[in-house]
Amino acid sequence: MFPLSGEICEKGQFTLGRKLRKSALAYVLFLLLPSSLCAQTYQELAEKAVESIEKDSLQQAENLLLQALKLEPNNAKNTFLFSNLGLVQRRLGELDKALDSYSYALNFAPKAVPILLDRAAIYLEVGNLDRAYADYCLVLDEDKQNQEALLYRAYIYVMRRDYSAARIDYNRLLELDPQSYSGRLGLATLEQKDGKFREALDILNKMVVQSPEDPTLYVARANVEHDMQYDDLALVDLEEAVRLNPSLVEAYLLRGNIYLAQKKKSLAKADFEKALSLGVPSADLHELLRQCK
Repeated sequence: MFPLSGEICEKGQFTLGRKLRKSALAYVLFLLLPSSLCAQTYQELAEKAVESIEKDSLQQAENLLLQALKLEPNNAKNTFLFSNLGLVQRRLGELDKALDSYSYALNFAPKAVPILLDRAAIYLEVGNLDRAYADYCLVLDEDKQNQEALLYRAYIYVMRRDYSAARIDYNRLLELDPQSYSGRLGLATLEQKDGKFREALDILNKMVVQSPEDPTLYVARANVEHDMQYDDLALVDLEEAVRLNPSLVEAYLLRGNIYLAQKKKSLAKADFEKALSLGVPSADLHELLRQCK
């Protein structure tokens, strides 16, 4: 089996490719409330920080937020400043700092769903599934219909091989949104991992009919067909995926492995070399390329 990167495709989210949340900016209105002269300075720093975020001046925004927090470390509005700081630090690639900032924000507002989701997304990004799971459970305690939390908790269950729990969350998500792209693709992945290839194929066939120009779906279906030993069908799907998106690494990796199993070493080598050119580390393909000789 050669699953899609992160098991959840780019349309879903994992992203760890998920779009950065901008919810923190919605809290600007809180910073505009009348206050004392000292708080006005705090307020001005916070306002300038938001302006810097909107202009993508992230380092400046981080400095302004840190100044405001230092000025009034006990201000109740620091929930929003810490949340903004986490957003900025994540975009700067400072993931450990971002986790700390979101945690400080949650000290002020421990049940804030947007902040819990932001922190959980970073935990997923750094591979800390246990802490991400804990945050998604907290979200669902507050909002049982939160689709993002259901989706990613199901993903974590799949990673833990707890397929029955994953199925519950995927089914709940699809009850809320029957056309959820990520939910249906995640359920197809679950069926595949659970050895229910026909069920996985049925889901993917319907998705391909609805979105025939989506290369990710052809790769996902090819994965299932490969597991079912229908490699000729898998190659047809992979050819279509590459036609639709010539830069889709997963298609070349899967096709290269199929060719290698078929003893078509020159074709396999060409696909692995293409994957290398698209950014796959050479160490990951060293053994496969050696087998192509």
